[in-house]
Amino acid sequence: MKSARRPNRRAVGLMSGTSMDGVDAALVEIRGAAERPRVRLRAFTSLPYPGWLRQRLLEIASQNKTTAGEISTFNFLLGKVFGKAAYNAIRAGGLTANDVMVIGSHGQTIYHQGQSAMAHLTERSPANTLQIAEPAVIAEMTGVPVVANFRTADMAAGGQGAPLVPMVDYLLLRDRLEGRVALNIGGIANVTVIPAGAKPEDVFGFDTGPGNMVMDTLVRLFTAERESYDADGRVAAMGRVMEPLLQEALTFSFFSDPPPKSAGREQFGSEFVERYFLQRRRGNHQNFLRTALELTARTITDAINKFVAPRAKVQRLIVSGGGARNKFLMQRLAELLPEMEVELSDRYGLPIDAKEAIAFAVLADRTMHGLPGNLPSVTGARRPVVLGAVSRP
Repeated sequence: MKSARRPNRRAVGLMSGTSMDGVDAALVEIRGAAERPRVRLRAFTSLPYPGWLRQRLLEIASQNKTTAGEISTFNFLLGKVFGKAAYNAIRAGGLTANDVMVIGSHGQTIYHQGQSAMAHLTERSPANTLQIAEPAVIAEMTGVPVVANFRTADMAAGGQGAPLVPMVDYLLLRDRLEGRVALNIGGIANVTVIPAGAKPEDVFGFDTGPGNMVMDTLVRLFTAERESYDADGRVAAMGRVMEPLLQEALTFSFFSDPPPKSAGREQFGSEFVERYFLQRRRGNHQNFLRTALELTARTITDAINKFVAPRAKVQRLIVSGGGARNKFLMQRLAELLPEMEVELSDRYGLPIDAKEAIAFAVLADRTMHGLPGNLPSVTGARRPVVLGAVSRP
């Protein structure tokens, strides 16, 4: 990759993950060379989805019955929500649209199948993905060019379309002397492995399994939707691990599949919870939540021990995402990985809640300059590709 020094530029990143709580928006300033950018967060805002919208999106993502018309309607409706989120971030940073070069919108994933699969027993369904939140609507609302549909170019080149944040992890977190693992715990947990002195082709990463998804699903079930998560893991900490349940859940094939691999609600949504946690089982909600938390902690640490340690020497685990606020989960990770320093991404100028939104601002900046945004060693693509399509106001 050629060095390309560019003037300071401002970008907004928009992200809504598998939890489908709403839209995170990060306004950032990007400085320096393309291969070693420096990023400063100028403003960060979150725009929650209304309850009815979140519920219906969860149902659609769980492959409940829908129509092409409903998906089209939600695509434009979410475009307005994402546009408002971008506007809020720009305003919170004391800027106007004229001050911003680009908006990077991940959109809302409603379906993601990272690998081809058998369909109807005779035909093979290609890897495919769908994120909605119409970028043309965002561009029209804000007056700023929008890069969206980040995953599709990687999938067209034979990749799984995810995870994409590892490129940004490499750009911002690599170290000449120390091997590092960047762990993001959103609905799904994923790792980026950056060996000491790594070049782009040395980096690898993958989804490890559920992050908050199983825990949050159980909380919503047990509280009849009054609560959406277990703050600090306090309820889980009062329970005990249901070891037979945990061991059975750990047999789920995704955990033993080698990387590259990616996952979503298709693997760890309501069907997974029903099959491994609720079907023909009894137990109090503290024990269920304790077991779900242990599943997240064990699958993360098992993945590091099984798929990372044989390939790279790493000394530090840098954690971000909503799960980083779960104190009990962080405690379990430190206990299960005693040989590693476990710390939050805040120390590196990447606030844990804002990191993924920051990442899509950086990826959009790369797209606008014709630079690849994927790492084939992570996604399995045949080659590096420029990500996304641009909608201009």
